[in-house]
Amino acid sequence: MKTHYRVAIIGGGIVGTSVLYHLARRGWTDIALFERSELTAGSTWHAAAGFHALNEDPNVAALQSYTIKLYAQIEEESGQSVGMHMPGGYSIATTPARWEWLRAEAAIYETLGIGARLATPEEIVAQCPIVDPTGLLGGLFDPHEGAVDPHGTTHAFAGAAKKRGAELILRNRVLALTPLPNGHWRLDTERGVVIAEHVVNAAGLWARRVGRMAGIDLPLTPMQHHYLITEDVPALVARKTEMPCVTDLEGFTYLQQERKGVLLGVYERNPKHWNVEGADWDYGMELIPEEIDRISEELAIGFARFPQLQEVGIRKWVNGAFTFTPDGNPLVGPVAGLRNYWTACGCMSGFSQGGAIGLVLANWMVDGDPGTDVFGMDVARYGSFASNDQYLRDMTAQFYARRFVMAYPNEELPAGRPLKMTPSYAAQKSAGAHFGVVWGMETPQFFAPGQSDFVELPSLRRSNAHALVAAEVKATRTAAGLLDTAVYGRYEVSGPGAEAWLDHLLANHLPPVGRLRLAPMLAPAGTLMGDLTVTRLASDRFWLVGSYYLQEWHLRWFRDHLPASGVHIDNLSETWLGFSLSGPHSRQILASLTRADLSNTALPLFGCRYIDIGLSRAVVARLSLTGELGYEITVPAVQQKALWEALLEHGTPLGLKPIGMRAQDSLRLEKGYGVWSLEFAQSYTPAMAGLDRFVAYDKGDFIGRDAALKARNAAPAQQLVLLAVDALDADVTGFEPVWAGTRKVGFVTSGAYGHHVQQSLALAYVDRDVVDAPVPLEVPVVGDRRPARLLAEPPYDPTGSRLRS
Repeated sequence: MKTHYRVAIIGGGIVGTSVLYHLARRGWTDIALFERSELTAGSTWHAAAGFHALNEDPNVAALQSYTIKLYAQIEEESGQSVGMHMPGGYSIATTPARWEWLRAEAAIYETLGIGARLATPEEIVAQCPIVDPTGLLGGLFDPHEGAVDPHGTTHAFAGAAKKRGAELILRNRVLALTPLPNGHWRLDTERGVVIAEHVVNAAGLWARRVGRMAGIDLPLTPMQHHYLITEDVPALVARKTEMPCVTDLEGFTYLQQERKGVLLGVYERNPKHWNVEGADWDYGMELIPEEIDRISEELAIGFARFPQLQEVGIRKWVNGAFTFTPDGNPLVGPVAGLRNYWTACGCMSGFSQGGAIGLVLANWMVDGDPGTDVFGMDVARYGSFASNDQYLRDMTAQFYARRFVMAYPNEELPAGRPLKMTPSYAAQKSAGAHFGVVWGMETPQFFAPGQSDFVELPSLRRSNAHALVAAEVKATRTAAGLLDTAVYGRYEVSGPGAEAWLDHLLANHLPPVGRLRLAPMLAPAGTLMGDLTVTRLASDRFWLVGSYYLQEWHLRWFRDHLPASGVHIDNLSETWLGFSLSGPHSRQILASLTRADLSNTALPLFGCRYIDIGLSRAVVARLSLTGELGYEITVPAVQQKALWEALLEHGTPLGLKPIGMRAQDSLRLEKGYGVWSLEFAQSYTPAMAGLDRFVAYDKGDFIGRDAALKARNAAPAQQLVLLAVDALDADVTGFEPVWAGTRKVGFVTSGAYGHHVQQSLALAYVDRDVVDAPVPLEVPVVGDRRPARLLAEPPYDPTGSRLRS
C-alpha cells in the first residue's frame, strides 16, 4: 500500500471492481480499491447474479445492454471465467392487462434495438416445459437475459484492472474520511493513512456508513431478498440445452436454471428492511435466516406456476441483503458540495448495471462528463428529504413490493406523501385537485370540482379523467387557466460578477433589465445541460428558472462553475411560489387586481416587472407554456394562498378555472413545445432540439461554444418534430419507435391528446431525411401501429398571435 493514490475506491463488490477496471482502461492507473474483507464479501457473493437488458428507464436499459456485452471482453482480458449463461428469458403475462402492458413495452424496446419480442404461450411452454400454461396469454422474450458467476465476474473485473496497473488492497477497512483544503481526501485505514485525490463510495451494504464518514446521508438502505435452489428437476435433467429464464410478473417470482435444478426468487408484497443504517462492520459472508412464512403466499404462486418444483427437494435457501434506493436505481456521480467525492452505490441489479456504472463514472471522472444521459442513476436526482428514515423506508418498501407490478403512466403512488405542500394545497384540494408528486412536492394533475368521490382508474389508455382535462383545456383556450408553478425551480444570481458568470454559463445573450429570455445551457461537448429562462431584475441581479426536481442537479452544475468571488446564488424554489395565469381573459383578470399598466407596451412578451397584485408585491413575467397570452406571477411563499384566493375571486366570473399538469401537457403539445427530460436532455444538441435559434454563436466564450459551432455547420442526424397520430382511445407516452414502412426512423419523446384541436399528438426525434421529405409514418400506441404524419407547423395558432395578443 502506498501513501498516495489518484483514486481510492471503497468496496470490493461487482460495482467497485467495475469502477476500478474502467478507470484503469481510461489510463488512470495510480488507483487502488480498498476492501474491508475479501472481494464479493457483501451482497455480491450471495447474489443470484441474473442480468437482463430491460428497464423502465430506456436510458438505463441501454446502459444495461452495455454491461451484458462487456462480460465476454472482461473474461478474455482477465483470463478468469465469468461463468456466463445467456439462454434468454420470458416475462410472462397471465392477465389481459399484463399482456397489453407487455405489448406496449415491446414497442419501446424496439426503439432501443434490444431485440426483445413478443412470444406466444405455445413457444413459452415449448421452451420452458416446467411452466404451467394455465391462463398464459403470452410473454416478452429478452434474448439478452441470463446469469453469471458472481465470484468469477468480480474477480475478472479485478484481474483485468490489475493487468492495467490498478491495485487491490484487501482486508484493510477504511476507518475515517477527511476532506483536505486542496480537494484531496485523507483516508484513515486499519493499516495507516492514505491521501487520495478522489474517493469513490462503492461500499454496497456499508455505503450509507461510508457516506456519513464524509458528512452526507445517502438515500439507500439494505433489504432482505429470498431465493431458493432446488434439487434436480427431471425435465431439465433430460434437456440438452439450458432452459430460458422465466419471470412470472403476476406471481412475483423469477426463475433461472441452476445446474439441473432451478433458482426461484421472490419479490414479496410485504418486504422487510435489514440494518437500515447499513451492515455492521464485522458482518461477513453470512446469510439471514430465511423467513418462509413471510413469503409463503408468493412461493405458493410460484410452485403453482412451476408445478414440477413440488416434486423435488430444496437444496439451498438464500436470504441475503441488497441495497435499495427509493426508485430502485443506483446512486452514481459526484456529490454536490464534496469536492472529488463520488458515489457508485445503491445498486440492487449489480450484474445488469455494474459494468455501466463503471463506464459512466470513469468517463465522468476523466472527462468531466458521463458520456450519456444518466440522470436516472445520478445521485443528484434526490434531495436531502429522501434520506429521512420514514420516507426511505416507505419508498423502498413500495418499490420492492411493486417490483413486478404494472406501472401506469397516469398512476400516482402513495408512499412518502404528502411531504411538501404549497400554502394553497388545502384550498386546491378543496377545489377538487388530484395531486401527483414532483421531488416530494404535491402538484395538481387535474381537478374534479364537485366530485369528492372521484377516483381515477390506472390505465394505459385515456382514463376516466379525460373529460376533466378537456374542460381545463377548454377554459384555458376560451377564458383562462390557473396552474400552480411550484413545479419550477428558481435561483437568484447576484453580485458584481453575476453578468459575466451567467454570460459564460448560458449559451444565449443575456436580456436587459426588465426582460427575460429562453436560455439553453450546454456541456463542453455541446449537448444540453439545461433548458432555463433567465430574467434580469437589476443590472447585477438575475433569476434562473428551471424544473423543480432538478434543484440538486442544477445547483451542482452552477457551483462547480462558480468563480472564487463576486457571484452569489440563492435557491428560491421553496421561498418564492406562484401561479401561471394564461388564456385570452388573463390580462383582464390581472388588471382587476392592479393599477399597473399591463399593455403590450408596458409589459410586452418576455417582459418582467415588480407589480402589486392584490395584497402582494409580485414578480410578474409575460410568458406561458400554453401558447396563450399569459403571465407567471411569483410571490413570497407565505403569500401564495392569498394570491390564489385573489385570482380565483376576480377570475372565476370571467371563466377562470384551476388546471393541472395534464392540461398543461395537452396545451403545450398543441403548440409543439418541448420540456426538459422529454424533448430536451443531455443526449441532445441544441440543433437537434430546435433550440439553436436561442444560442448566441456571435457572443464571446461560453461553455460548449466550440462544440456548438462545429455542430452548427453540420445538419443533425435527427431533429425534433411534431406528429399527428391517428390514435383511437390511447396516446403515446414516450420512447415508442417511429416507423417509415419497415425502417425505424426515430422515436417519440412525449405525447398527449390535444383536446382543443381534437388530435392525438406526439413530439419525436426523426431522421433528417424524413424531415426534408416527409413520408407516411407509423407509431405504436399501446402496441398497435397507428398512422402518423409530420406536421409542418403547430396545429394551434401557428403564427403565435395569441401569445403576443
